[in-house]
Amino acid sequence: MADFFQSGSVATFHRLGDPDVGALEASLVEASAHCPIALVLPCHANELGSEALERIVGQVAEIPYLRQVVVGIDGAGREDWGSAEKIFSRLRQETVLLWNDGPRMKRLTVELAGRGVELGAGGKGRNLWLCYGYVLAGGKARMIATHDCDIKTYSREILARLCYPVAHPTFGFDFCKGYSARFSDRLNGRVMRLLFTPLVRSLESIVGGHPFLSYVDSFRYPLSGEASFDIEVARRAEVPSDWGVEVGFLAEVYRIAAAKSVCQVEICERYDHKHQQLSPQDATKGLNKMAIDVARCIFMAMAGQGIRLDQGIFDTLLTTYQQKAQDTMRCYAADAEINRLRYDRAEEELAVATFARSIRLASRIYLDDPLGHPLIPNWNRVESAHPGVFREILDAAEGDACIF
Repeated sequence: MADFFQSGSVATFHRLGDPDVGALEASLVEASAHCPIALVLPCHANELGSEALERIVGQVAEIPYLRQVVVGIDGAGREDWGSAEKIFSRLRQETVLLWNDGPRMKRLTVELAGRGVELGAGGKGRNLWLCYGYVLAGGKARMIATHDCDIKTYSREILARLCYPVAHPTFGFDFCKGYSARFSDRLNGRVMRLLFTPLVRSLESIVGGHPFLSYVDSFRYPLSGEASFDIEVARRAEVPSDWGVEVGFLAEVYRIAAAKSVCQVEICERYDHKHQQLSPQDATKGLNKMAIDVARCIFMAMAGQGIRLDQGIFDTLLTTYQQKAQDTMRCYAADAEINRLRYDRAEEELAVATFARSIRLASRIYLDDPLGHPLIPNWNRVESAHPGVFREILDAAEGDACIF
């Protein structure tokens, strides 16, 4: 996407020409002397041994500016844990693996729940929250970068471009979201293309212009797992525990950070990763489940901004969404054609029909319990209520995990 157009309320940094990654990394080495950087990698056990993870570990091992790497491992038994130790021992930076299903970490999460810290169901959000807590507890980093572990096209450029806007000493940005073109032989990113954007724009047309909706619509890929931010953002932000974590975190950044301190950056020419199944008949799996969590998180974030949502709005929303999604498909069909990419209209229509049902279910969940699925409290609140929590998370990590 070779353009330099600035739109919406978020500063955008584009990828123009062939980037000099070595120069970016050299600058980051200098910046990291005053702004040490921690990389957080949320990893599920089913990603261990994948080609994507092997590539990521090989690339990250050579990155010179990272102070620390924290890997949160979900869904791992003891055999998986041994595999994780072997894979991540190749990293040359100080590396810690958090065994989120290990006995000591489980004991800690149970204790926190007993003290009133609602952690929600296990998932990516809780994984990230625990990793952020470990980074805060160690006190070795001034900023955090995070990305997923299923990126098939990973290169060092992704992390360098992601870190640069926040690490740069004079830019003044506290939060940066990564974006990129997602395609292979076809257009990817169905939840973003066919759910998120038409849903947000439908809400804008129904409730009228609102700064929050304009803000989230300004991001080119708000569902991206790639972000970097100042350590204080990690300290002050509440985190959803489910698939809504990316949208929920953006909403928290909107709440706690100055508008001028938020930006987005194009991180690579093309991005490809593991693709989830649509699961149109099962609302507990795949993109169907993801769409429900994302839509519900949008509704909760809107309510937090004082936007009233009732049954009448949701009834109108379903019709408006389907119309905007149909218009969107026409645009993407033409975009695919001009770029000689495959485009299966039937598959796209099935996705839209599935997402419409996801929105309906998410609205019912929201109306039944608008305060349901609370966010995980921020670390400031947790530390204030339980002053020894950082020592406890360090002890749990050291007892369960492997530190290189």
